Amino acid sequence: MVGHGVVGAGPEAILVMHEWMGDHTNWAGLLPFLNGKAFTYVFADLRGYGWSKGLAGAYSADEAVADMFALMDHLGHARFHVVGHSMSGLIAQAMAAKGKERVKSLVVVTPVPPSGFKTDEAGFQRLVTVIDSDEAMRGAIKARVAQRYTDSWVDYKLAIARNATGREAMLGYLKMFTGTDVTAEVAGLELPVLLVTGADDIPFYQEATERPKFAQAYKALTVETIANAGHYPMLQTPALLLSLIEKFVAGQKS
Repeated sequence: MVGHGVVGAGPEAILVMHEWMGDHTNWAGLLPFLNGKAFTYVFADLRGYGWSKGLAGAYSADEAVADMFALMDHLGHARFHVVGHSMSGLIAQAMAAKGKERVKSLVVVTPVPPSGFKTDEAGFQRLVTVIDSDEAMRGAIKARVAQRYTDSWVDYKLAIARNATGREAMLGYLKMFTGTDVTAEVAGLELPVLLVTGADDIPFYQEATERPKFAQAYKALTVETIANAGHYPMLQTPALLLSLIEKFVAGQKS
């Protein structure tokens, strides 16, 4: 069983997953504000990350999907909402495709789109450098917040990433989100989807790039862009992100 933490005891269950450069710790800023009477939040760590750091695996999308459904089965949630961030936004979409009768809605925050994070070999190797070099990771973090934050904040985010996981899992999931394409599987899905983008993110994740890809796949798409956030709204604007999530999920209870 993957590591997880449960917060709240409300009737609507929300599974929350993390990004490539962080674990459940990314979401800590939402905890003081979440509505535990209306919602049950399940914060889950993928294999090789955080509470699941000792759990090795193939680090594939199919494995992650199976792990998350097994977790929600274990916790007794037959139907639930899914929140995915960045690479886990792709996993969330795969869950929706494989569990149409179980996933009630999706919230994808600065997500990898259905087609995956397509890159050439040179681009892939640059991402491998992010795994191996603190300076490269600092550069990646800075780019994803439009260079607006102090070096101390960047070091804080770097520490989250380095404490979350190790090289094996990061490399495995890098192969996952650059090599997985669920476009065909999600085409025409009717479940409600909230796409959250950050205006300060890199172009790949900005609304102008993301909206067309998601609009092509999902019939019931809502898009929100946060003006003063980049790739990490849960760290940059936690109260606003939580408000968007809870307002959206509250409207999708049926």
